[in-house]
Amino acid sequence: MSTGLLLITHGRLGQELLDTVTMIMCQCPLQVKTISIKGDCNPDEEYMAARNACEELDQGDGVLVMTDLYGSTPSNIATRLLECCNTRVISGVNVPMLLRILNYPDTDLDRLADIAIEGAHSGVIVSTRKQAS
Repeated sequence: MSTGLLLITHGRLGQELLDTVTMIMCQCPLQVKTISIKGDCNPDEEYMAARNACEELDQGDGVLVMTDLYGSTPSNIATRLLECCNTRVISGVNVPMLLRILNYPDTDLDRLADIAIEGAHSGVIVSTRKQAS
C-alpha cells in the first residue's frame, strides 16, 4: 500500500507542477490525481469530484491533498475532505515539495505531510551576489 496524492489547484497549476516533477524524476512513483479549479466552478460539484478522487486514490494509507493557496476555493474544497476521508491537507504546493514527496513513495501519510513541509522549507533559498573583497 502507499499514500495517494491529490493536487487541487487554480487552473492547470497542479497538472503543470506534476508534469514538471515527473519530467525531472523520469517517473511518478505515487498514484496522483489533479483537479483544476476554474473561476466559475461550482464548489459543491468540485468537492464531489475531489471526494471521488480521494476514494480512488486511498489504497488504505490515506491521501495527501495539496493546494496552491490557503483560504482559496481549492483550499476550501480540500479542507472539506478532512471530514470524510483519511487525508492531510497542505497549502502552498511547489516543485521542491513534490520532488521530496515523490522520493518517499512508501512513507505513511503523516510522515509524508512532514516531508512535504520540509521540502518547502529547504526549497526556499535566497541567493545573493558575493561582495568583491
